[in-house]
Amino acid sequence: MASVNSLASTLQQQLADALTAALPDAGTADPLLRRSDRADFQANGILALAKKLKGNPRELASQVTAAIPEGGPIKEIEVSGPGFLNITLSDRAIVETLAARAADEDRLGVPYDTAAGTTVIDYAQPNVAKEMHVGHLRSAVIGDAMVQILEFTGETVVRRHHIGDWGTQFGMLIQYLIEHPGELSHEGGAEDGEAAMSSLNRLYKAARALFDSDEEFKARSRDRVVALQAGDEETLALWQRFVDESKIYFYSVFDKLDMNIRDADIVGESGYNDMLEETCRILEESGVAVRSEGALCVFFDDVKGPDGNPVPLIVKKSNGGYGYAATDLSAIRDRVQNLKASTLLYVVDARQALHFKMVFETARRAGWLNEDVKAVQLAFGTVLGKDGKPFKTREGETVRLQDLLDEAIDRASAVVREKAKDLTEDEIAERAAQVGIGAVKYADLSTSAARDYKFDLDQMVSLTGDTSVYIQYAHARSRSIKRKAGELSPRPHPELELAPAERALGLHLDEFGEVVSEVATAYEPHKLAAYLYQLSSLFTTFYDQCPVLKAEVPGDVAENRLFLSDLTARTLSRGMALLGIRTPERL
Repeated sequence: MASVNSLASTLQQQLADALTAALPDAGTADPLLRRSDRADFQANGILALAKKLKGNPRELASQVTAAIPEGGPIKEIEVSGPGFLNITLSDRAIVETLAARAADEDRLGVPYDTAAGTTVIDYAQPNVAKEMHVGHLRSAVIGDAMVQILEFTGETVVRRHHIGDWGTQFGMLIQYLIEHPGELSHEGGAEDGEAAMSSLNRLYKAARALFDSDEEFKARSRDRVVALQAGDEETLALWQRFVDESKIYFYSVFDKLDMNIRDADIVGESGYNDMLEETCRILEESGVAVRSEGALCVFFDDVKGPDGNPVPLIVKKSNGGYGYAATDLSAIRDRVQNLKASTLLYVVDARQALHFKMVFETARRAGWLNEDVKAVQLAFGTVLGKDGKPFKTREGETVRLQDLLDEAIDRASAVVREKAKDLTEDEIAERAAQVGIGAVKYADLSTSAARDYKFDLDQMVSLTGDTSVYIQYAHARSRSIKRKAGELSPRPHPELELAPAERALGLHLDEFGEVVSEVATAYEPHKLAAYLYQLSSLFTTFYDQCPVLKAEVPGDVAENRLFLSDLTARTLSRGMALLGIRTPERL
């Protein structure tokens, strides 16, 4: 179905046309339309225009209002103050626009750009043979939400999980496994992630202890690194076992996070090995990179160390080894040249901002990034404990992500059980997972990615305040109204006069498409979370002030209110799904 123009965009166009008609000397003018607490909307653009034309703003405002054709969405327009336009829309226009949105079953009238480009999004980057911890949470959650949002708006999205699956530590691990062949096995099934991680953890600790205490083992491990990089078959086969075992664990965590991770999406550091030498050759031959003290480096005028000397991006070390930069630059080449990306989006910790600034600038100098291809770091802040310091266990250890998610589900289970009236134990467990994981995701996504945020499970699973549980409860309440409605159907009635709470809810529902488009363009999922929270708040006011199913409510009013309630539930469900959060039908 075709997209539905919002009332704001229709109004914006009408005012722009009226400005041009009334004031042809003004050229293209922006009415500067915004929501207002004095009316539905206020247009402030005439003030700047009057200054430019050296005219009286109130007189100009009157000329503009006279040029607006009758029969549109505007019910009332008044000139206020020094030339503001206060605009009130008709109730009919609100309901008719919402009816058009409701008729679009899947998209609710949100535009779909068939000419959108291809975005390769790099997110959720765990390390092979290492446990995922709280530091891995934000990249996974923010990245998954951006995948859903971008795909919904028409972008072709290629997922990339750039896992840490290469490097010197694997020489140590593989050598230990060769000498202790029974160590990498777990008794669980193929899907038992906890057992897989336990096995890997045990082996890693034992290998590290031996590496630190036995010089001969350390030497054998270093030889094993050389064999791995040279492509020795036995070494590669054992390396693959580490990768496969780790994937069992990764998938179990991502599954708990309600995220769909596919094998084809995982292209780790090792995936670019064959490109590294060529990447370095191209950079050196083009003069982008130069030799400095035996290393291949790229220098920048604006990147200096504390001593004032330039700090280079080291692409190839003086000993012949490759740094992270060589891998990242090779990944850019692959994503631009082979995957035909128009945008590269990196959901990466803000502390890596300098590294990526240098990598992107190097890629620009090499011609891999240009006017047609951009690279963006969606940088995120740190997860903090209630004390405002980086989140740690009481023992000062990094918090395991699996433990965090399990605790969230346990807390949510208590909330669901308290509210549950007619749910079975299985249904309570299912809802607890949806509420608990939703709470963790929403707390992350409702904060601007660039900011740090405090991880407070008590607040996250609260039924009050800006939480996913509050939004899920509003959705479930709307679904409950519909179940109890019996023969009554949700049906729009444009001829009715709307109560203030109905108007406020309706105008906010109409903003959904614009919010989604803005979030997709600016990579700011927190704005979608804020929209959904406000929608839930407006629905709660509507629920309190506008009874739907009471006997004294006329049939057409009840149908119209049921229509508003139903569209709210559908918008909440669709919006939360774009954030990767489920909305249960009952809570």
